Amino acid sequence: MSETVTTVSTNSNWKPALVGGALLALLASNIYLFVQVYDMKAASAKSQDALTAQIQELKDNTTTIAATQRQHYQALSQDLDRRTRDVARAATSARTDALKSVALTKQELEAEQAQTAEKINGDLSSVKQATDQKFTEVNTDVGNVKQQVSTTQSDLQKTIATLSHVQGDLGVTSGLVAKNGTELEALKRLGERNYFEFNIKKTKQPQKVGDIQVLLRKTDPKKNKFTLTVMADDKTIEKKDKTADEPVQFYVAKARQPYEIVVNEVRKDQVVGYLATPKDTVAR
Repeated sequence: MSETVTTVSTNSNWKPALVGGALLALLASNIYLFVQVYDMKAASAKSQDALTAQIQELKDNTTTIAATQRQHYQALSQDLDRRTRDVARAATSARTDALKSVALTKQELEAEQAQTAEKINGDLSSVKQATDQKFTEVNTDVGNVKQQVSTTQSDLQKTIATLSHVQGDLGVTSGLVAKNGTELEALKRLGERNYFEFNIKKTKQPQKVGDIQVLLRKTDPKKNKFTLTVMADDKTIEKKDKTADEPVQFYVAKARQPYEIVVNEVRKDQVVGYLATPKDTVAR
């Protein structure tokens, strides 16, 4: 009798517990579903805001593009209108000029042609007079030039006639010797030799004259004497106590005739003159 009572009591405790567990599970499930629904609503709202912003940006861009296209269209329309007006004005001007040209009568054309012919004849007459006068002036100038050339040649011949062949310090009588600038210019015009003028001062270093080098050693203005050293063909030649206007001669390998140094002025520590070299440079 006691065992039967115990079994009934145990079954009565298990059922409430099972019902309570089921209620708890249902409550948890509802809470989970509520949280999921809330998150979905939040995500949906966020996506809707982003989509709204994109739609607004697209609207703004479309408005800007439309405004730009409208401005571009207006500019093109204005430019087309301006070009059309310019073409119309040009055509009108050309037509007006053509009508003016056509409006000239035959008498007006003949009168204009007569005036043009008269002007051309007058210009030709003026040109002919100017040309005749220019020819006269040119002939006069040519005559003057010929006279000057003749006078110059005469003076040159007279100057050359006064020159003389002087024997150099090597005993060779080669070319004419000039004693001043005028005579040297006459020799240059004669063209028989090459001439190089110099003004050499007494220094420690030689000075280049033509294709040689010269070093002035000593001068004696009172006696018109000088001493110098010539460097040519890797050789050094001393010319001691030479006199002004005396050809100082020396040979170089490339010439048959000797080179000549002529000193025209002897000053204190300075000499002025020229170097004369033969035009023939064939080796001896």
